[in-house]
Amino acid sequence: MRRQVSLFLVLLLSAMVLLAGCGSKDEAGSGSSDDNTFKVGLEAGYAPFNWTQKDDSNGGVKIAGTSEYAGGYDVEIAKKIADGLGKELVIVKTEWDGLVPALTSGKIDAIIAGMSPTAERKETIDFSDNYYKSNLVMVVKKGGKYEGATSIQDFKGAKITAQLNTFHYSVIDQIEGVSKATAMDNFPAMRVALESGIIDGYVSERPEAVSASGANENLAMVEFKDGFKTSEDDTAIAVGLEKGSKLTGKINEILKGISEEEQTKIMDEAIKNQPAAE
Repeated sequence: MRRQVSLFLVLLLSAMVLLAGCGSKDEAGSGSSDDNTFKVGLEAGYAPFNWTQKDDSNGGVKIAGTSEYAGGYDVEIAKKIADGLGKELVIVKTEWDGLVPALTSGKIDAIIAGMSPTAERKETIDFSDNYYKSNLVMVVKKGGKYEGATSIQDFKGAKITAQLNTFHYSVIDQIEGVSKATAMDNFPAMRVALESGIIDGYVSERPEAVSASGANENLAMVEFKDGFKTSEDDTAIAVGLEKGSKLTGKINEILKGISEEEQTKIMDEAIKNQPAAE
C-alpha cells in the first residue's frame, strides 16, 4: 500500500513539473515562437506599407489561416528579417488596435506594420532601430479647394480626420479652427469618406498619400512648407517587440544591413506594385 502511494506521488509530481514547463514563458521575452517561425502582425490594409492581395505575385506572402497574401514595404522588410534570423516568415493579419495586445499576449513575435515608436507605445512594448522615416502630409480631393494648400493653417474650418489610435490624429489639433472629425479605423474607409465629401482631408504619411493619389485619380496629396510639428520618433517606423525581447539586438543588426538607398528602392517598388484597389 505504501509503495502504491509513493508511486502515485512520483507520478503526480512529474505531471506538475511537466505542466509548469508547458505553461512557462521565456522570461527574456523572446516572443511567441519556440520553433522555426517568425510571426509578424500587420493590418494588410495600409498601402504601400502593407496590403492584401489574391496571389503571391511581386513577392506576396501567404496570410496565416486564409487564402490571401500580404504584400508591401513592411512585408519585404519582414522577409529580410526572417531570413536574417534563419526563420520561416508567418504573416498574421491583425486589426491595428489588436497589434499590441497580440504582441504582449505572445500571439505574434513582432509588429512590422508601419508603426511609429512613440513615447506612449514605448511604455508597453520595445522597438527596434528605425527601418523607415517619412513626413506627414494631407490627402484631399483632386481639384478641390484644399489641393493648393501650402500650410496646415490653410485647413482652418476644414473637416479633417486620421486613423484611430495614431499620432496622426493628435496633430490635427495644431490646425487653428479645424473641424476635427471622428477618427477612422483604416485608410480605405478614410478614402471613401473623402470621396463622398464626409471629410475634406485626412492626415497621412507620404508613402500612403503617394499610394492613395496614384491609385485613385480623384485624390491628391498636399505637402507643406509650413507643416505639422512632430518628434523624430513620431515620423519614424520601427519593429515593435515584446519588452526585453531577445530578438531586438539580432533585428537591429539585420536592419543595419539595409541602407537608406535600399529602403527607398523597396518603397518605390511597393508603391509601383500596390493593388489598384488600394
